Amino acid sequence: MKRIKVMVVDDSAVVRQVVTGLLEGERDIEVVGAVADPLLAMTRMKTEWPDVIVLDIEMPRMDGITFLKKIMGDRPTSVVICSTLTEKGAQTTIEAMAAGAVAVITKPKLGLKQHLKDTADDLVNAVRAAARSNVRRIVSNHAPPVIVEKHSASVILPPPGSDAMTRTTQRVVAIGTSTGGTQALEAVLVGLPRVSPGIVVVQHMPEKFTEAFAARLDSICQIEVREARNSDRVIQGRALIAPGGRHMLLRRQGAQYFVEVVDGPLVNRHRPSVDVLFRSVAKCAGPNALGVIMTGMGDDGAAGLLEMRNVGARTLAQDEASCVVFGMPKEAIKRGGVAKTVPLAGIGREIMQELTL
Repeated sequence: MKRIKVMVVDDSAVVRQVVTGLLEGERDIEVVGAVADPLLAMTRMKTEWPDVIVLDIEMPRMDGITFLKKIMGDRPTSVVICSTLTEKGAQTTIEAMAAGAVAVITKPKLGLKQHLKDTADDLVNAVRAAARSNVRRIVSNHAPPVIVEKHSASVILPPPGSDAMTRTTQRVVAIGTSTGGTQALEAVLVGLPRVSPGIVVVQHMPEKFTEAFAARLDSICQIEVREARNSDRVIQGRALIAPGGRHMLLRRQGAQYFVEVVDGPLVNRHRPSVDVLFRSVAKCAGPNALGVIMTGMGDDGAAGLLEMRNVGARTLAQDEASCVVFGMPKEAIKRGGVAKTVPLAGIGREIMQELTL
């Protein structure tokens, strides 16, 4: 078995020690270096280049974002950001994700050592996902589950019945994505005109990071993009991003759509879950919806997309060639939930077709 070579770059000796210990406890992972700053990392990488880099943002001599951009320009490599869970940390981490990082692992300022041990599964799964990712696709697009009982969307809401609306002029686009999705979503949303269908999005991302992510997209898009709040209307020219740590459901009152943001168990080991969003869209919008599943690891969204298709919604999957990780679209295709597969560059055009159907 080929082992995943990992380099840890963090100015905290505690982080380097704990992360190295956790990763080296896995048979398929080998830590080939643990250094205090990017300059030391570059020296070490001259003799052995890692498959994955676990990278801090705030470090002496060179910050993580500068180092990340240099790597992506010289030799694209999968990077997992290990970021402090603060408002400032969220903003810089979103910048790092835009620059090409594959995933983010959070760390608190207090209780750091125990937190890293408690979330070891998140770290290990993020490294494994990063090792499988097509990081060169992230660069060209310029666009981790907890091991617990795997719930389905039924723990949040029952399966769709016959209560979905018949076709109306109010259209809803539901998008689900995970690994590589921050860059892919940017590529899609930045190309949409101000008059576009209402959009609801689940991007697997930790709590406190979705607000900064939405704010960044809002600053570069023609449409309004924001983190969803309970009872927000789904209207033309607006995209609502599910907040990290909470599920988002589509609801209907008359012919108007709005979102409900709720707590609840992890679904498919995620919160927010794509399956929860897609099921709610199937129940409330039916044939008035478009479901899009994009790059990501795992199978979240596959069951929900099939439910959408079964009630008459249009369904799309991002194609393998443009995905960073083809896991989620591949599983949705396998289960029969995908009517059409399109490259990333074509998803915006498909969304705009909703206004003419």
